[in-house]
Amino acid sequence: MDSAAGVCLTRRRCGRSEFKRMRLIGRFIGLALLASAFAAAIIDGARSIAASRLILTPLGETLYWAFPNKMPLLQPFVERQIHPLLWDPVLYHVLLAPSWAVLGLLGLALLYGLRKKPPPIGYSDRDRWRSAL
Repeated sequence: MDSAAGVCLTRRRCGRSEFKRMRLIGRFIGLALLASAFAAAIIDGARSIAASRLILTPLGETLYWAFPNKMPLLQPFVERQIHPLLWDPVLYHVLLAPSWAVLGLLGLALLYGLRKKPPPIGYSDRDRWRSAL
């Protein structure tokens, strides 16, 4: 466990149970993001059918609907506190992307990054199982 932050970041810094717990929380967040992406896709689909044309809700509009007081403060904060180039070429285009695509990609990235690693090919677990019997 990292003493400064109190968070287990890698397998080497923490015990096995702490890493499993963090992986479980990360996978739960990934599943929640995928469910949100699915809901956003359904909402966009329903709006598109009702309007008889394709309507994609950008992530920025969704975040503004969820956090109306905080979204106007995002651009000045990123430009002054982090770096101006992070806002214009990166975050600006991410906020213009469809909500379901961004949420889905983040959810899939979390689930893929925190998956259980497959056993290595060419190694046998047979001896380990015999000793347990």
